[in-house]
Amino acid sequence: MVPPTEAPASPARKRKTRGEGQWALGYREPLNANERSKKDDNPLNVRQRIETIYAHGGFDSIDPADLRGRFRWWGLYTQRAPGIPGARTGTIEPEELDDRYFMLRVRIDGGALTTEQLRTIGEVSQTYARDTADITDRQNIQLHWVRVEDMPTIWQKLEGVGLSTTEACGDCPRVVLGSPVAGIAADEIIDATPAIEEIAERFIGDKSLSNLPRKFKSAISGSPRWDTVPEINDISLVGVVHPEHGPGFDLWVGGGLSTNPKLAVRLGAWVPLGEVAEVWQAVVQIFRDYGYRRLRHRARLKFLLADWGAEKFRQVLEDEYLGRKLVDGPAPETPTGHRDHVGVHPQADGKFYVGAKSAAGRVSGSTLVEVAKAAEQVGSRRVRTTVEQNLLVLDVPKSEVDSLVADLDGLGLPAAPSPWRRSVLACTGIEFCKLAIVETKERAIALVDELEQRLADIQGDVTDPVTINLNGCPNACARTQVADIGLKGQMVPDGDGNQVEGFQVHLGGGLGEDAGFGRKIRGHKVTSAELGDYVERLVRRYLAQRSTGERFAQWVARAAEDDLK
Repeated sequence: MVPPTEAPASPARKRKTRGEGQWALGYREPLNANERSKKDDNPLNVRQRIETIYAHGGFDSIDPADLRGRFRWWGLYTQRAPGIPGARTGTIEPEELDDRYFMLRVRIDGGALTTEQLRTIGEVSQTYARDTADITDRQNIQLHWVRVEDMPTIWQKLEGVGLSTTEACGDCPRVVLGSPVAGIAADEIIDATPAIEEIAERFIGDKSLSNLPRKFKSAISGSPRWDTVPEINDISLVGVVHPEHGPGFDLWVGGGLSTNPKLAVRLGAWVPLGEVAEVWQAVVQIFRDYGYRRLRHRARLKFLLADWGAEKFRQVLEDEYLGRKLVDGPAPETPTGHRDHVGVHPQADGKFYVGAKSAAGRVSGSTLVEVAKAAEQVGSRRVRTTVEQNLLVLDVPKSEVDSLVADLDGLGLPAAPSPWRRSVLACTGIEFCKLAIVETKERAIALVDELEQRLADIQGDVTDPVTINLNGCPNACARTQVADIGLKGQMVPDGDGNQVEGFQVHLGGGLGEDAGFGRKIRGHKVTSAELGDYVERLVRRYLAQRSTGERFAQWVARAAEDDLK
């Protein structure tokens, strides 16, 4: 008999691994309500019901599965019912948060608009959306107060000028970001416009790609400025010159922010312009087939990439989807300087483009109509949106630049904004968004006004604008983690212990040469009312303590924590 002390150990019980709902591994049965809804009916089919049933029956006739799910595939979200405080966000049922009106997102691939299209969006806003319009940091334009009864007419007007809301939201390939100066910039490596147009024409609205685990974000730019924030997209193709093959694109995958931010990873592959659409489709298919579908918070490509690694991802891409090897390629050079194209700049053809700054993305339908008119008066027919929520007017003759700049300035779109006006970004916020906890748009606009007064004496000392990004919740639609000063909305205690609107602070995030996520200041939160005081204090300390040429993010990395409060 073996003594008890020498008894053989029982074999360890192997923990059963839970399936992640990956289609390629045989997990086709939906593992949550969102997946069930998509399997029950392809979300793209909802348009027919909107046009034939809901537009006639009104809001009360809408099936809840369509209302809070499939409508998104056509750019429609119910907006937040008025009067619900941020403290109740996430604590009440979805139907209690729903207003009877919609946000409508107009998809603008590459940020490319004609003046006719811009005017049409503005006129739709004036007639059907209470003159609202917001330029997003994904180059789209969003309208509010839209009724389902008006959607057939709105689609008719938008599509009549070549615009679309198809897959502007939802678990699908959303808008493809592109350089707003594609085809005209003197320093451009390669014009990505043909690839963006091919993707939009071939794949947007393709039902084989319309059921992804979650949203899929794309960026394709041949600009050396990296003006499509390639570091934080699911797929990015970044302009680079191959020593043997010439201009093409470096392939990156797996970027994204929200509550678990990750920077995109290079696959080390060079892609020629003519193969961009094919490679893009293959990466989307990998996400569709291998992406995690069990838990919504892990259903983004960045989690798959983190688990697989770049080498395996490239191998699967080549072996299973492309059927060939990709060409190895060099990394693009990290840019320095501004990406936002604000100001007056020469084009390669001798004309100029004018980049004008919006007020945290907030414009109006009437403003868009007037911008189109001002552009046409100087001979331009092309306008662009940017990832900084700005507008560019292209093809301006030198003799007309001053006239256009004056007109834009009169519309509240300055081409020479203060450092504070130039640097502010804000999400939709609690005014319309059901996920938001605090107000952002008007707070950002008021903050700019405050800072222009408070910091007028040092404005000339700020050679690099300190970026300030305000987000109404943790989802980082306004890129809070990669801002110099990132402000994440939440309820915070004021001096009397009352819960009020405020922000958690992230400092020193950045992209490009400062790529990385902001430093959280332990236990430090700022009420919305105190925001002007805090930003002024922070900027003055930075200017007082910085060394020659030191950027804000570099200073934050070495600053004492007390100096950041």
